[in-house]
Amino acid sequence: MRLSLPSVLPAALLTALLVGCTPTDDTTEDVAAPAPTAEEAPVTDSGLPHDALPEVPGGRDSWEECPYLDTAWVSDTNGQRTLGVGVDTRFDTPSCVFWSYPEEPHLTVIVRDMPDTDAAIRVVDWAAPIDTTEPAEEPEGWSGGRAGAGLVPDREGSLYAVQKDDRAVVVFTNQDQSLKAELVAKEVIATLGL
Repeated sequence: MRLSLPSVLPAALLTALLVGCTPTDDTTEDVAAPAPTAEEAPVTDSGLPHDALPEVPGGRDSWEECPYLDTAWVSDTNGQRTLGVGVDTRFDTPSCVFWSYPEEPHLTVIVRDMPDTDAAIRVVDWAAPIDTTEPAEEPEGWSGGRAGAGLVPDREGSLYAVQKDDRAVVVFTNQDQSLKAELVAKEVIATLGL
């Protein structure tokens, strides 16, 4: 019997298909690849609420340097000798608390890393309620509120609170002038490169 090209071609294709579909003696086991998982959203500030205040276990007797503010600079800028420094690392950027002679802190600095712009605005609105504060627009691109002592109910001293994108910086001082809180906020923003 003589084979022609038209009859050999289908036979070759059929043979190739059958060989490709037959099981092999390969003893290696197929390992299933792990199922892809959805990327988890980052948890910011350990899930702390927008109105979280720093907690320093040792209180005014602590002395742990603030990682982004020089203690001598804080004393000079806020006008009080610093006798204790505490850091709260529950926040992504640690919050810093500075004490002098009075029981309450002479300066509290909170830097918040929030999940979005709206959450950062809530931080500022909590710290500097819009109906009792003046606008704060420094440094450029940041916005929020400021108040001198006695202007915000249930707050001692003055404050400066601003946000940009999903970041918020809040400074409370026991001093009457919000200028001191503003100077600290600007220093924090510059030092951290926010």
